[in-house]
Amino acid sequence: MFLSNMDKAAVLSQALPYIQKYSGETVVVKYGGAAMTSAGLRNSVISDLVLMTCVGIRVVLVHGGGKEIDTNLQKMGIEPKFKDGIRVTDEETMDVVQMVLAGKTNKDLVREVENIGGKAIGLCGVDGGLIKAKKYEKSGYDYGSVGDITEIDVTLLNDLLGRGYIPVVSTVALGDADNPVFNINADIAASKIAVALGAQNLIFLTDVRGVLRDVHDEDTLIPEIRLNEVSALIEEGVISKGMIPKVDCCVKAVKGGVGHTVIIDGRINHSLLIEMLTDEGVGTLFRE
Repeated sequence: MFLSNMDKAAVLSQALPYIQKYSGETVVVKYGGAAMTSAGLRNSVISDLVLMTCVGIRVVLVHGGGKEIDTNLQKMGIEPKFKDGIRVTDEETMDVVQMVLAGKTNKDLVREVENIGGKAIGLCGVDGGLIKAKKYEKSGYDYGSVGDITEIDVTLLNDLLGRGYIPVVSTVALGDADNPVFNINADIAASKIAVALGAQNLIFLTDVRGVLRDVHDEDTLIPEIRLNEVSALIEEGVISKGMIPKVDCCVKAVKGGVGHTVIIDGRINHSLLIEMLTDEGVGTLFRE
């Protein structure tokens, strides 16, 4: 679609109230799924993040990397194992998780930010004691080095944000003598980091439009959900399966003081800018 210079100026003018609203505020973006694996979508996301920092928004990027972990495990002849949607993380798997998340995936994202003129620093939860965790326990099953977050220390993040950097955070957490490092769910980590930072906004980039009233029809997107509506939607089966823990992270973030949270479709080019800087937004918004 061709846009004249007048059209472009009109678009920028419409974005002005949102730039003024969010300038100086902190926004946490949780990044994963198709938006990470497609080169075109990655470029869209990274350019959106850099533009957001250019207009004064303090951006923290928390990322996953499950598909890359699976690929590397399979190359090593290790079959990925899950129970109740949680990656069972034995010692060999934890080595791969740390290598991929805190290593290649994290540094690739930092490089891509830097390549288009942004400033980024790659971190994992071990750095600066950012994320501390204990062993995750559920129903007596041993998930290995899967962690349950006990503490978030955002001192380092605030320092980097104050210097104009985008902290790029992989969710490998600091453990204890028995488990030096833990594998942490990235959605939970993003939610807790957003609360600890007092973020204005927490955005989950996913592979779906948001919460759909009918999962088979993307035109049934629910644009806004109040927290007191969530239980009923779960009982009705509207929020189900893997969407339940993601919505739970949204709810906990808002209850913890985050302005609002939103689940958006990372498959849409520039979905971050549409959400942040337009009247319509995109995805499903959660608020009190």
